[in-house]
Amino acid sequence: MDPYTPRTRPGARKKNITLSAKEYTKITGTIASVRRNRHFNDDIDEDLDGPVHTVRGSRRSSQEPSFIAETSFVRAPLNSRVGTTSFSPKNKGKGKEDLLDHLPLDVQEALILEDLLFVLMGIEGVHITYHPDYSPEDDDPLQGIRFAIASPLDPSIRDLAERVLPLATYYTAISAFVESRSHLEFGLVNHALCAAIRDMLKEYQTLLSQLEHAFNTSPLFTLQKLWFYVHPTVHTLSLIYKLVLELATMDDDDGSSISSASSDPEQAARDEALGLGGAKLKAVLSEITKSSTSAAIPVKGGEVLTAIYERMQGMSGDPTARKVYGTLMSAAGAPYVEMLREWATTGRLHDPYEELCVKESKFISKGILEVDYTDEYWERRYTLRDGSTLSSKQQHAGVPLPRTPGGRLPGGACIPPMLEGWKHKVLLSGKYLNVIRECGIEVQSIQPRRDQEQFSMDDEKLYKFVEDAYTHANRTLLRLLLQDQQLVPRLRSLKRYFFLSQASFLTHLLDLAHTELKKPAKSASIVKLQSLLDLSLSSEDASFREDVKVTMANTGLYEWLLKVISVSGIIGGEGGEGNHDTAATEEPKKDRDKDKDEKKALLAIDALALDYTVKFPLSLVISRKTILRYQLLFRFLLHLKHVEQSLASMWIEQKTTPWRQPVPNHPEFEQWRLRVTLLRTRMLSFIQQILAFVTFEVLEPNWRSLEVKLSKVTTVDQLLRDHVDFLDTCLKECMLTSAKLLRAYSRLIVTCSTFALYSSSFTKSANQALAAAEAGDGDQAMNKRWEFLKKFESNFNHWFQFHLDCVQYYASSENVTLLPLVVRLSGIKTL
Repeated sequence: MDPYTPRTRPGARKKNITLSAKEYTKITGTIASVRRNRHFNDDIDEDLDGPVHTVRGSRRSSQEPSFIAETSFVRAPLNSRVGTTSFSPKNKGKGKEDLLDHLPLDVQEALILEDLLFVLMGIEGVHITYHPDYSPEDDDPLQGIRFAIASPLDPSIRDLAERVLPLATYYTAISAFVESRSHLEFGLVNHALCAAIRDMLKEYQTLLSQLEHAFNTSPLFTLQKLWFYVHPTVHTLSLIYKLVLELATMDDDDGSSISSASSDPEQAARDEALGLGGAKLKAVLSEITKSSTSAAIPVKGGEVLTAIYERMQGMSGDPTARKVYGTLMSAAGAPYVEMLREWATTGRLHDPYEELCVKESKFISKGILEVDYTDEYWERRYTLRDGSTLSSKQQHAGVPLPRTPGGRLPGGACIPPMLEGWKHKVLLSGKYLNVIRECGIEVQSIQPRRDQEQFSMDDEKLYKFVEDAYTHANRTLLRLLLQDQQLVPRLRSLKRYFFLSQASFLTHLLDLAHTELKKPAKSASIVKLQSLLDLSLSSEDASFREDVKVTMANTGLYEWLLKVISVSGIIGGEGGEGNHDTAATEEPKKDRDKDKDEKKALLAIDALALDYTVKFPLSLVISRKTILRYQLLFRFLLHLKHVEQSLASMWIEQKTTPWRQPVPNHPEFEQWRLRVTLLRTRMLSFIQQILAFVTFEVLEPNWRSLEVKLSKVTTVDQLLRDHVDFLDTCLKECMLTSAKLLRAYSRLIVTCSTFALYSSSFTKSANQALAAAEAGDGDQAMNKRWEFLKKFESNFNHWFQFHLDCVQYYASSENVTLLPLVVRLSGIKTL
């Protein structure tokens, strides 16, 4: 049984309230007989004075013609009272007080009953009027109209009447809320909530019409019976009233805080002092403030559902509250669930009023993937309105400010508590399907009979639906990437080209482009280098070789890495120990490095890099961020290969006669040749050990681990994370994320490459020494040769020892994978 309508008689209530002619005649006759029975008898007329007769007579004369003159009023009796009360003069003052004070109890009860039927519809009565503190013009209609009994009554009648009066306040406030929140800008959730409340108010109005019918037809209808019938409705409407009052208060508090902040006199004086006092400038600033604050966001979408859910949970011990709020939650959540269903099953986001937890940035298109290194399409095209991401350290920008009263995010940014744990799956399920749609593939729905699967916000089926949609979207996109787009063969080709797993093409390229790579980077021809790369790849059975392109970097590898680590600390994550101690000395060093870079142009061999072009949706996995990591590792390996090749050429050159011919009469020269050969051997051994460690103990094991993960991957985001983690691990274990290791290693590489550049100079010095030994005149330049060689030896020994100490420290504290490198480098130290 509904708490809104009493069952006064058995049988179903007729829905059609249109009166026939027979019923019309019967009702008018009944009303006339009731009014005759309630006229004053002769005894009462003798006790009452003249003014009372005048008042009652005028009231009768003002009411009776309304039933005769207008037939439509008879069909709706409450409407007749609207006209009557609005045009009849209100009796204020002592006359009216005396009227009710001296009347019998049944007459007082009848008059109060008649006024209560006015008031319960929000219409001011004769004896029950607006509260003295209430003003229809000034007070907020969402707070409801307050009524008060203006005349003294019998205490029992007054007590019962005052119990009923809050019902009028609830009804008027709820009606005002429904009227105000039905506008377009309040969104679909508010519209659905207002429709559900409107249905409840229809039952309330039906109850009032039945009560009025009982009042007009039954002489036995009393105030006690009225209270008996409306008592359940008082509690029901009080629950709705508290909800609408909370929703209305959120807007009011937020708006008042903004308006008070904008009218702050101190802020105005400060603006005036800063020259911001102009009228036009103030208008512009106010527009910016309005657009950037959450005051402009009404209470809608997820915020409304959160308010209903929190009230339902807070009053879960009250069956009526749980039923009422549960009904409102189901009705208000229906459009929210429909938007969520469409997003999760088709990848289309239809949210015209920004109520859903998912936000779309329409200005970001998939074309950005080709040029943007931040991959905005995947990360920022569709995001959660609350700014949260799967990584707790990151948060998207553009999140509105929380509301002042309770810290709740406004509008759609407030995610309903029942979806808080599922919000990332909701986002990703639609994201995955959207990628498939962008590829021109029609998305198959997981629910062919969707219309038969209806559920509400507080239904457990919602969670199963989100889980099923997430699983379906994952499988569909994974199948597209792994099978249709051949992701794994693509990654293997990246390993071949960037990690030099089959490096014969690189050796061929370095030989062909030897002269071109000696030029400055700005002078080298990229077109020529690209043709030479294509030529070197044509001799091999290389897949996807047409996607490999030659490019030139703007800065050196180690300078760029050190700059990134020192500025952001993201790559290295180094603490303050290494960076803060040398902060004061690094600034002049940076200035000197800039001067050196300006004087000495970057060579093409140092700027050479490869690029890899892929199309959407593979660009989500092989993105610009991941290609940047591949390029860093490639340039690192390329430098090692180039220096190794240079030192090997030096070894070949040192097998010629000037280095092999014995000179017994010049032992100092033989000692010098031995030291040069030993230093070259140590440098070559160092480069080869680093290269072997990087390829066999870092890249290859991590690649095998990635292949295992790819064979077991179940979600697309897990695939993306595994790929990025693989590259980050390789960068870390290759010592490219530590400022100390990178600085020591770069100095060692520069020393080795510079030493290899002086190969012909050493050979020339050896020829000169041989000629001097054969002439027997004595070698005057031997001291200069020793001095020149000792500079290389001291420099290499110093940075080698520093690098070895750093590797030992990091191997024992942070990176255990560096332990094999410690063993390898310790063997070089003993040479």
